[in-house]
Amino acid sequence: MKLDLYQVDAFARRPFEGNPAAVCPLTEWLDDATLQAIAAENNLSETAFFVREGEGYRLRWFTPAVEVELCGHATLASAWVIFNELGERGETLRFATRSGELRVSRSEAGLAMDFPAKRAEPMAEPDTVLAALGLAQGDVVMSDDILVAVEDEETVAALAPDMARLAALPGRGVAVSAPGREFDFVSRWFGPKVGVEEDPVTGSAHTTLAPYWAERLGKMTMTARQGGARQGQLTCECRGDRVILTGQVAPYLRGTIRL
Repeated sequence: MKLDLYQVDAFARRPFEGNPAAVCPLTEWLDDATLQAIAAENNLSETAFFVREGEGYRLRWFTPAVEVELCGHATLASAWVIFNELGERGETLRFATRSGELRVSRSEAGLAMDFPAKRAEPMAEPDTVLAALGLAQGDVVMSDDILVAVEDEETVAALAPDMARLAALPGRGVAVSAPGREFDFVSRWFGPKVGVEEDPVTGSAHTTLAPYWAERLGKMTMTARQGGARQGQLTCECRGDRVILTGQVAPYLRGTIRL
């Protein structure tokens, strides 16, 4: 069996920026063990698989270790492949996922993803989180991820967290964020529990980050940058219970998987 494989950099203006994702279009589903093995072999933070269903697509995402409920950058990457490699002529794609229906539309600024917003609540025992990050203080809240807001982007850039302690925390991963100078806010995201020590740009984390900073900054549309050594950028727009995440994609590789 041969499968097409695309690797693209999401939330990137050019190759080697943003977050690389693998995308595998399928005509029918393979068994879960094979999907997970492909993701592990790709050894990227996410591999996306999709199958055409009626007027839309069924979309799933796998880290090298587990299947996840929501992934932003691999959704952006999948939409780019469908529009640019598979010849989709429509303006909006509909994806059926474990997080409900997601839509991605063409935009003058790139591709715009319509995701559910997630509100974070104060977290009990914040000192455990701060200690794992090596921080003395920060506003610690939680939705699917733990979010720690600090005062400046220099603190975010200097982080050297204890991955073993982060993996023992509740939730999917930990985002640390601060107001930015060039961007409205900056962040880094760590997910050792799901097999990703640090993700360059985590679209799904911005479903929590965007509502949080919209309230603090008093802005519904914000620019954001994420990453440590490798970085990418996006625009976030809060619309009630939805967040529109817009970014660009840079193609990198096309290949064939042989099973």
